Amino acid sequence: MSEFVHLHCHTEYSLLDGAIRLNDLCARAKDFGMPAAAITDHGNLYGAAYFYTTCKSYGIKPIIGCEVYVTNDHRDKDSELARVRHHLILLAKNNEGYHNLVRLVSKGFLDGFHYKPRVDKALLREYSDGLIALSACLAGEIPRTLMGDNKMIKGGGTFDDAIRQTQEYMDIYDGRFYLEVQANTLPDQAQLNSKLLELAEHTKVPLVATNDCHYLNADDVEAHDVLLCIQTQAKVNDAKRMRFEARDLYYKSSEEMEQAFKHVPEALSNTVRIAEECHIEMDFTHHYFPVYELPEGMTLSTEFQRLAREGLKQRLALHPDRETIDHQLYWDRLEMELKVICEMGFPGYFLIVQDFINWAKGNDIPVGPGRGSAAGSIVAWALRITNLDPLPYHLIFERFLNIERVSLPDIDVDFCEDKRTRVIQYVSQKYGIDSVSQITTFGKMKAKAVVRDVGRALDLSFKETDRIAKLIPDDLKMTIKKALDAEPELANLYKEDQVIRKLIDISMRLEGLSRHASTHAAGVVVSDKPMQEYLPIYRGKKGELVTQFDMKMVEKVGLVKFDFLGLRTMTLIDNTLKAIEEQGKTAPDLDILPLTDPDTYDIFARGDTDGVFQVESSGMRQYLRMLRPNCFEDIIAMLALYRPGPLGSGMVDEFIKRKHGEVDVTYPLPSLEGCLKDTYGVIVYQEQVMQIAQIVAGYTLGGADLLRRAMGKKNAEAMAKERTLFTEGAIKNGVPKEKATEIFDLMEKFAEYGFNKSHSAAYALISYHTAYLKTHHKVEFMAALLTSEIGNQDKILKYIAVCKDMDIEVKKPDVQLSRREFIVRDGAVIYGLGGIKNVGDEAIREIVAAREKEGMFRSFLDMCIRVNLRKVTKRVLESLIKGGALDCFGCTRAALIAALDSVVARAQKKIKEKQSNQISLLALAPKQENEAQTSGLGFSCEEESVPEWDEDQKLRFEKESLGFFLTSHPLQPYRHELNRLGLRSLEDCREMGDKATIKCAVLVTSIREILNKRGNRMAFVAVEDLTASGEVTFFTEELNAARELLHSEQPLLLTATIDNRESSSYSPDSENEDGDDEPPVKEIKLRGVSVQALADACSASDAPVSWELDVSRLNAEGIESLKAILERHKGGTEVQLAFHLDGTFCRVRLGPRWTVSPGPAFRQDMHRWSSAPVQ
Repeated sequence: MSEFVHLHCHTEYSLLDGAIRLNDLCARAKDFGMPAAAITDHGNLYGAAYFYTTCKSYGIKPIIGCEVYVTNDHRDKDSELARVRHHLILLAKNNEGYHNLVRLVSKGFLDGFHYKPRVDKALLREYSDGLIALSACLAGEIPRTLMGDNKMIKGGGTFDDAIRQTQEYMDIYDGRFYLEVQANTLPDQAQLNSKLLELAEHTKVPLVATNDCHYLNADDVEAHDVLLCIQTQAKVNDAKRMRFEARDLYYKSSEEMEQAFKHVPEALSNTVRIAEECHIEMDFTHHYFPVYELPEGMTLSTEFQRLAREGLKQRLALHPDRETIDHQLYWDRLEMELKVICEMGFPGYFLIVQDFINWAKGNDIPVGPGRGSAAGSIVAWALRITNLDPLPYHLIFERFLNIERVSLPDIDVDFCEDKRTRVIQYVSQKYGIDSVSQITTFGKMKAKAVVRDVGRALDLSFKETDRIAKLIPDDLKMTIKKALDAEPELANLYKEDQVIRKLIDISMRLEGLSRHASTHAAGVVVSDKPMQEYLPIYRGKKGELVTQFDMKMVEKVGLVKFDFLGLRTMTLIDNTLKAIEEQGKTAPDLDILPLTDPDTYDIFARGDTDGVFQVESSGMRQYLRMLRPNCFEDIIAMLALYRPGPLGSGMVDEFIKRKHGEVDVTYPLPSLEGCLKDTYGVIVYQEQVMQIAQIVAGYTLGGADLLRRAMGKKNAEAMAKERTLFTEGAIKNGVPKEKATEIFDLMEKFAEYGFNKSHSAAYALISYHTAYLKTHHKVEFMAALLTSEIGNQDKILKYIAVCKDMDIEVKKPDVQLSRREFIVRDGAVIYGLGGIKNVGDEAIREIVAAREKEGMFRSFLDMCIRVNLRKVTKRVLESLIKGGALDCFGCTRAALIAALDSVVARAQKKIKEKQSNQISLLALAPKQENEAQTSGLGFSCEEESVPEWDEDQKLRFEKESLGFFLTSHPLQPYRHELNRLGLRSLEDCREMGDKATIKCAVLVTSIREILNKRGNRMAFVAVEDLTASGEVTFFTEELNAARELLHSEQPLLLTATIDNRESSSYSPDSENEDGDDEPPVKEIKLRGVSVQALADACSASDAPVSWELDVSRLNAEGIESLKAILERHKGGTEVQLAFHLDGTFCRVRLGPRWTVSPGPAFRQDMHRWSSAPVQ
């Protein structure tokens, strides 16, 4: 047994300051024979619970502590002493001490935070019970006083001052205070130690030896120094940066410590004595539910059952199939679930969840239909927690709650993104602000990110560091070591280049350490007492309370966690329904909408799914076109199958072939047809694995859930046990052993890919609802969809193009009509003012409020008089003019810009006159009835006759204001030709692999040519299409061939390769500070191969032109008109006509005499002909 224990140790949770991983710390203490280990991070307890469980797993005693910052007055943030703070080590002696430490640390963050979390002597005294204190390092109060460096004492302090302070701490901690001596190479440490020994002798305060550990091994010193540079954003060679002068702050062995303190052996033995005195137990056995207010005379159980039964009664009364469903089946299922939930002790949980969900629904906050396994519960459906009837889709309650595996239910809820915080506020008000907190999450230094951080600290060039980081594959589980094995180029650089080797070696030492704490995107925890009674808390960037423990540990200590997720699609659906009602129509009730509309399934089958939840990607569209879904089960299956595992295994193709009868539908046993019929005999869902176990081997559904979990975790020992149980059960049910083994193998294979059907079904419902709204209320849906993407120019560009495809007119913005959002008027979408660059929300509120208060603006001048020009600035007005929002005044845009200064000056003058109550004589003259504004400007001036810009200039300004061409995009006339030529969109690039080849139609928006290091010319070419924008790099040879066309200002057919290695610096392992659960949109980067004029490509292609029309068009007069068009556009491309005749779809190929030269002009003529009234 060691005669020494480290009591002062900074782990990785001393963020960017400590570099010791918890596992490594406990393993090292165990190796050294130390009976205990301590954690004393700077000002926080982030790692305390993980440290406790890690110590327990290694069989050593955990000592929970913290190095707190002590200041004169923890609430003072203004005086010159506010930033003076001293270190003090506090260790929890017992559970009372641990709880006092939690309260102290929390108050340091909540009340005392000023650069660091601070406490003062009054707080130390109030929460001193059960705590042991050590005087800390050179930055402690007593050490600073001894060294004459205490800024709180005039002159820095004397020995007598140190005696007084020591006695004060002795008084606070009553025999539990120690003077801390350290053995390190800091310049002042030896001198301080001498003074501490003298002070100990004088005051009779015991000594304790520590090493202020910041890293594990002696050779980690360089990596730790780089970590400090990352923290302070400095370079290692900066002369004045923060650095540790000592190079031996590592986790020393007992022998090393004994050698250093052989002159004061009691300082060593006191560490063991303190360790023996410390004993805390964290309780992980209880759940602490918030207190739900009950009606008089009711218990949690009776109130829960009452609400569930009443809810089911209401659900069944409004059920779209109420005449045909078996009501008793629903009641039986409800009673079974109620019994299980009550036996497990969870009625309170369901009451709390249904309360905030139904409050949200009653307060105009859209709520999702459910997510995760909760959608399999009929109780959740009855209480309106979820919105999908689980019975028709065979959703299993045991997948959600299992009496054989008691764990807290986990109900995640999707709320409208904009209003999620209102629900959190409601919960805070109901259960107490101190009892509701959001949850922290720790950003880690992952492979790519740590290389970039270390490269900056080592002062390597951005280009060099970026090159190395990009050699690390994009994979969430990627490590630098794996990358060295997987990427030969990286491995070669590591072997041959000393600078790169140093970069990678240091990066590997720091990889995986916690980098920062931030607020989790969804997690909210609610307790029955103030939160700091259970765990430490801090305040997030937006002032919210946040737990210092992460999600896993919050649940482990017994607090109830809820996930409040923000889902933009809920906002989209809500805005669509409101737009429908605004038009005077009746909005559909989505709660009782039948899921059988053939027109809705038709848009899935066509892959026309822009804006439809979860099915927008090009890959998903491709599979939808192949699948041609015609029922809700198909949508559920497609959402479950469109994932890397099933796609790579061939399951999806097998599923589609079976649906269309290309492959026979077979079942492992006839008895399994019931559970596999909806998926054509393919095991798609985890629930099916459970049902097979129940049917074949007689498992209970609870037991089958345990089997599913064992399969999912690939636990070999558990799987061997389950295989035996399954085989024995199957044999009892008359299934031969060989067949049972075959079925178990099949289940095991599919369990690897199986998806949670309840989650897939709930999200399929959102998908269906968005598709339904797009089908039957297309204008309102597209307006809401555009609003949901305000601020994302690429998405707005894409959806404007979709509107044009759907024959929906998108009108330019108009200050007389537009609001911030896109709205619907007379069957058209009016562009939202929020989509105009440089026009902020304050300016929009001013314009809309002025219009609503006093009616339409009579002129440009009238508008400027009625709005606050400090908010609606000249810059805002210029953007509004260029975007077309002031065209309503009847002046040219050029005239409005020319008159801008004059109009604003005149408006300011009139506002000033009005405010000073000056009235001119002219103003008193009677107004003539026929007096009207002389022009749209509001007064006569020479600028009003300025002619309009030419079309190109006008479009360029429009693009500058809106981010794209709204009036007439040069690629729009080619829209149908792109499909004929089989071209991809730029947006598709985001889903394509590195070096894949793409052909797409683009417009060049800018070119930047440079000379590379070798003196060769290359170019970065910005391009866009109707879906996105990107950057194409052309190297010398390709640039020389393409230069003329790139400068030609005409639509081009671009052939290029995907260059993911040159994508944005975002990678899957980079951290999102705001906790947003959506990753940033990946930049589109390509390498140019060749370009061709798009018009030439259209003419050169021999792919036939297909035109769908009404057969009534083919009368004698219509055919003559068609002949004239074909003659006018004579060329070499075949034409096909498609139409329905007597219920049969026909496609007619016109002969060689009628071949054409396709392109926008031909399409325009054909459109006029096919849409003109039939004579």
